Amino acid sequence: MRTFQMGKSNLQFSRLVYGVWRLADAEDTSIKHVREKIDLCLDQGITTFDHADIYGDYECEKLFGKALADDPSLRSQMQLISKCDIALMSDKFSDRRVKFYDTSAEYVRASVEQSLQNLSTDYLDLLLIHRPDPFMNAAETGAALDQLIDSGKVKAVGVSNFEVWDWRLLQANMRHPLVANQVEMSLLQRDAFTNGNLSAMQLDSLTPMAWSPLGGGALFGDTPETRRLAPIFERLAQEQGASVDHVALAWLLAHSANILPVVGTNNPSRIKSLSNILDIEIDRETWFELWTAAAGQEVA
Repeated sequence: MRTFQMGKSNLQFSRLVYGVWRLADAEDTSIKHVREKIDLCLDQGITTFDHADIYGDYECEKLFGKALADDPSLRSQMQLISKCDIALMSDKFSDRRVKFYDTSAEYVRASVEQSLQNLSTDYLDLLLIHRPDPFMNAAETGAALDQLIDSGKVKAVGVSNFEVWDWRLLQANMRHPLVANQVEMSLLQRDAFTNGNLSAMQLDSLTPMAWSPLGGGALFGDTPETRRLAPIFERLAQEQGASVDHVALAWLLAHSANILPVVGTNNPSRIKSLSNILDIEIDRETWFELWTAAAGQEVA
């Protein structure tokens, strides 16, 4: 599987990224079952795994980390991403009065240390600030992120769900370059293509990553948008011997910005076929055919 350089770093991430946010939702969360998913990904060249401290009510990193602790040789075969700054209401933090964002140096450092412990590793390949923090002290946060990179505990830093003014403020207070921005992108969520964010990411050398690339499954529900998309999905799937969900993901891959979709499923048979997405061809007219169906109107 082809890899892509992340921003201005030396990091190479796989073309598809496996998202583990549902790992704790599986019926079987044993080391054996988690290892099966890891192996299915690695066998296809999907070597990049996307975590966040809060996934699974702070449990997903631990489940994944048990598999790495059971076989430490796996770590050298993969790249690990994690995110921080969302403080969830949780039984694990009974003293919290409200969900909030925390980009303080103390919180970011503590979150990274916890993620390293949970994941049974001594470094993260990429740390993302999960959400823009309206209370952020950019100088403090930027310095803390630089220090984490300098220490070797984090190889590179990026952001998630940031608007251009948010990441440029943070970048202005850092020595090391931000290398990625992970935002929601799919046929049902196209704002990044038109509001300037995807263009700005390319101008600023931030690799675009797409979370919820299938709209959380909503792409295959029963709405006016999905009813317009369904026959096109079916036609393309039949023409290319693919599944309809793979067609929807190939729409993102076709873009010249080299968007990295973060795909997540607990179904081993679906994981096993993820690399088939790379064989689907979406030309310019087909790309706009899908866009038009999703939007419900032709482009101006």
